[in-house]
Amino acid sequence: MAALDRPYWIEALIQPREGWDAAIYPFNLPVLLGLDSITFHPRVTFLVGENGSGKSTLIEALAVAWGFNAEGGSKDHSYSTRESHSPLHRFVRPVRAPMKARDGYFLRAESFFTTASYLEASGTSRRGQAGLHERSHGEAFFDLFDHRFEGDGLYILDEPEAALSPSRQLSFLAKLNQLVLARSQLIIATHSPIILGYPDAWIYETSERGLNRVDYENLDHVTVTRSFLNRRQTFLDVLLLEDEEER
Repeated sequence: MAALDRPYWIEALIQPREGWDAAIYPFNLPVLLGLDSITFHPRVTFLVGENGSGKSTLIEALAVAWGFNAEGGSKDHSYSTRESHSPLHRFVRPVRAPMKARDGYFLRAESFFTTASYLEASGTSRRGQAGLHERSHGEAFFDLFDHRFEGDGLYILDEPEAALSPSRQLSFLAKLNQLVLARSQLIIATHSPIILGYPDAWIYETSERGLNRVDYENLDHVTVTRSFLNRRQTFLDVLLLEDEEER
């Protein structure tokens, strides 16, 4: 099979209307500043930004607008431990391609325990989904990603690196590429310079200026990580000295 040339999800339109109040959460998040649409890469789109910038809130809204459960799972998963997701999804209108995705999944590290419990209780487990609680968080998360994501699909992931070691993130990249070659489209929120290194992708970075396309080499996540690894002792000397002086 060949990778997609046209995405399943072309664009997300952000449409403020009654109920949108730019002075309160989530509408006052930096990611929404001046944002009226997001155009998606036909294969992989990354969202990256500082904590509190709104990338996870946005990825959740995108997932719910597409039809997924806010806590994760496929479109046929219907459960809720508590109503914690924001109303932002009500202002997102998906622009869909005529070609429909055969498969789909919303996978988020923070609510993975809840998703695993639902799969176990509902008896709807497929390959890679059985006995998730009997494995470590990272192994269970990766097994679900590795075996449940079948291709020909639209997959949305929120901070997968939270469950994965650096070596597992490299394995994640290999599986990501397999999915791309199996006609899949992925939208991923991540902090990981390893995962962000996937080449056939667009990267959107959130900042105080809103959401903007950036190149990998210009990402703060990449430059900060590289600087620390190259000058670890210098960073530690400065940071730890500051702590010493504050005592």
